[in-house]
Amino acid sequence: MSTAMIYLDSNATTRPTPAVVEAVSGALTEGWCNPSSLHRPGQIAKMQMERARTQIAQLIHAKPRDITFTSGGTEACDLAIRGLLGAAEGRRVVVTSPVEHSAVRELCKRLSACGEIEIRTAPINRFGQVHPEGLASLLDDAVALVSIQWANNENGAVQPVQAIGAMCKERGIPFHVDATQWVGKEVTDVSSNWCDVLTFSSHKFHGPKGVGMAWISRHARIKPCIAGQQELGRRGGTENVPGIVGAGVAAAECSAWLADPANKQRAEAVRDAFERGILEAIPDAVLNSPTEPGSRIWNTANIGFPGLESEALLILLSERGVCASAGAACSSGALEPSAVLLAMGIPYDVAHGSVRFSTCRETTHEQAAEAVRIVTAVVAQLRQSWAHVQRA
Repeated sequence: MSTAMIYLDSNATTRPTPAVVEAVSGALTEGWCNPSSLHRPGQIAKMQMERARTQIAQLIHAKPRDITFTSGGTEACDLAIRGLLGAAEGRRVVVTSPVEHSAVRELCKRLSACGEIEIRTAPINRFGQVHPEGLASLLDDAVALVSIQWANNENGAVQPVQAIGAMCKERGIPFHVDATQWVGKEVTDVSSNWCDVLTFSSHKFHGPKGVGMAWISRHARIKPCIAGQQELGRRGGTENVPGIVGAGVAAAECSAWLADPANKQRAEAVRDAFERGILEAIPDAVLNSPTEPGSRIWNTANIGFPGLESEALLILLSERGVCASAGAACSSGALEPSAVLLAMGIPYDVAHGSVRFSTCRETTHEQAAEAVRIVTAVVAQLRQSWAHVQRA
């Protein structure tokens, strides 16, 4: 049994780097004052926060003033959608996809159930990627906004967000991009204002939890959801200075990592080696992620193991030191297949046994090779157990 943890759940969260931990600790001890206070200690805290805002803006090629801090990616998405709706002057149609993160999907369902919005769902292909032409057919004068995630959190599929942004801009429709799984992993540039609001969260790129960011175009009209004078009146509430400082350091580290394309190539090679090893060792395993160049974020592989339950797989993998996840929710004591995978048309039997493996820039080839061995052994063990039960 492996004693060292092999962490393949980076789409859920990532380990804060030592520099981030040090920065957060320093801000807790030296920058703990309220950044809205006019006295010197308060202004020191504000300076630390504004330095971080600049570092985060540089990561996405934005102006620091256009970055708004929130409590996380979910709140940032909430601000984007409800904020754009609040300024929509009577338009109440939201166009989105069936494979969005629950932060967007569940919010839209709730608003629809209350009669506040009408949802139009864009058609997708078998990997969950939106058909731009199909989405274009849904756009008219009743549409208040379009909300599409850049990279899918479950299978890593990349959406054609810039093409969608061009269509929205041509029609004068606000466009929100949930970039939570994209920012920090891939080069991001919003300088041409191809979208109106872009949201993300620092704990997905080795920063602390509890810090979300919304880049809001200066051309966008948005109504604040939490009243207050902080964040230029766009989001009330005293800012989480230590978390923001840590997010700034994480953003600066990402900028440096992304500056060398070889880093991403090495990281992608680790994911590919792991994926290839699993598919070769387990012939009936099914890859639920797209494989065309540029169609998937470099760190994600969603693999289905027909006839098995993802819950059992995850428990045994964890006992052997491999951390992974399934895009599913526990309901009445039974792990249901991912709604996202089912929306892609993946067969129930495959979706029920699907596991998401997500690496990070710290994952090594040695860890990937060991993970292949462990996953292969766990699958064999579960199938042997199931065969024994059937014989009994």
